[in-house]
Amino acid sequence: MNIEINGKTVETDEQGYLRNLDDWSEEFVAKMAEIDGIELFDEHWGLILYFRDFYRETLRNPTMRDLVLRLGKQNGLHFHDKKAYEKFIYKLFPSDPVHELCKLAGLPKPPPDT
Repeated sequence: MNIEINGKTVETDEQGYLRNLDDWSEEFVAKMAEIDGIELFDEHWGLILYFRDFYRETLRNPTMRDLVLRLGKQNGLHFHDKKAYEKFIYKLFPSDPVHELCKLAGLPKPPPDT
């Protein structure tokens, strides 16, 4: 699938994952979120940028466990808060948070079980 962003054609696979990770931009995020029916707020952007940073540091996509544990530690969350935080993430990205975040962050498509 090709999408037009600021006069440039950006190639994605049939699900919207970038074919060339260097094509990522904030405009790409906005366009894909519009296509996927997601209204972006600061919380969305924070998670998208976190996924990009995680990938840059580890060269792998974060999992839901990585997301909840790592951000939980950074934010001082305790065990019971982790479930609440996971529910919050699912409110932001109801269908599949990790896959949607990887797509919006311009990361490779994660395996189905993450």
